[in-house]
Amino acid sequence: MPRSWLTPTFLLTLAISLAARQATAASFYAPPAPDEAAPIFSGQAELGYTKLSGNTDSETLIAKGRLTWLTGRFTHSLRGETRKIEKDGESSDEEYLVAGRERYDLNGPHYLFGFARWEKERFSGYRYQLTFIGGYGRQVLDSPKHTLSLETGPGYRRDALENGKIQDLAVGYGAIDYEWQVFEGTSFQQELSIEGTRDNVTTRAFSAITTQLNASLALRISHEVKNNSDPPDVEDDKVNTDTTTAASLLYHW
Repeated sequence: MPRSWLTPTFLLTLAISLAARQATAASFYAPPAPDEAAPIFSGQAELGYTKLSGNTDSETLIAKGRLTWLTGRFTHSLRGETRKIEKDGESSDEEYLVAGRERYDLNGPHYLFGFARWEKERFSGYRYQLTFIGGYGRQVLDSPKHTLSLETGPGYRRDALENGKIQDLAVGYGAIDYEWQVFEGTSFQQELSIEGTRDNVTTRAFSAITTQLNASLALRISHEVKNNSDPPDVEDDKVNTDTTTAASLLYHW
């Protein structure tokens, strides 16, 4: 997808995020262990729109949603995402994702996790990708200033290529999720995951700075990167890396 730069030329970002504080889970990791005051059921939704004009005209539409509920030591979550980018009046990228995750908290800082994810990206060389991964996680840091969790485990991925071929691949997975409370009301979040197969390595990264405006509203600036080391044969000018930069208004209760 083309890189979306937020410039003074024209920027309109609209975001609605409906979430309890305990449900602000990471983009592609198991949500953190809930505290005793966490609600049994919570959710969030986000809608973002960016329009840039000048030498290049582009529009980006992003919609995300998540549901989270608790049963004993289990944390269940379902999420869906879609994004569409148009450049000079023509669609240059479309992405759709549906995923479900489970987290089971063990004694101490240990937990087990599993997730299933279906995703489709236009112009990527894939008709769709279906992934199942499970494994072990550890909460390395858990303090008012810093939190850090690590995950690792094996998995399976089915790649349906645009040329009609189907590939079934074993996956090795590793991930890190870090958050730093920089100042009172301002935090920095960094997430990174790697999924390796015999054919390629997929790396995903999410960086965000969030500033609390009042008890209910916060402003977030985020940057997402997805890299495929060896995508299927597509157009010669297709790059291996997709990036998305966004500004969001978050609303909590």
